[in-house]
Amino acid sequence: MRKLKDLFLISVVLLLVSCSMSAKSDKNETGNVAAQGEVVVLNKADFLTKVYNYEKNQTEWVYEGTKPCIVDFYADWCGPCKKVSPILKELAGEYKNDIIIYKINVDNEKELAAAFGIQSIPTLLFIPAKGKPQLAQGALSKEQFVEQINGFLLGKK
Repeated sequence: MRKLKDLFLISVVLLLVSCSMSAKSDKNETGNVAAQGEVVVLNKADFLTKVYNYEKNQTEWVYEGTKPCIVDFYADWCGPCKKVSPILKELAGEYKNDIIIYKINVDNEKELAAAFGIQSIPTLLFIPAKGKPQLAQGALSKEQFVEQINGFLLGKK
């Protein structure tokens, strides 16, 4: 019986160690998500530091990022948002060296949605590295995204 208890204790310790190692590697992977070409989910605090601090710059648009970006205002229950999501994920991989793609859940970030007057979803904010952003409402096709990315965000013809 004693050997069984010892075996059980060793198993629990190994399980805990493996779980903690797994959690650390996941943390490192998500820390640099944009560089890997993933869609990055933002909250208000992240938005203020990475995209636009509308509390500090109330009268002038000042982009906080270094690469052009797309911000997708979405909701989990939204059908058109679900259609756009895999397209954005694919584009994040294809353009990982050129742009960053962010997502903001309007149900979780009501203040952000209100700050931008989001009335319908999906609403997409295309933000060039320099200059004013453009809004697009509704689900766009991959071709429309590519056209906006190459033309408006990257200035390619």
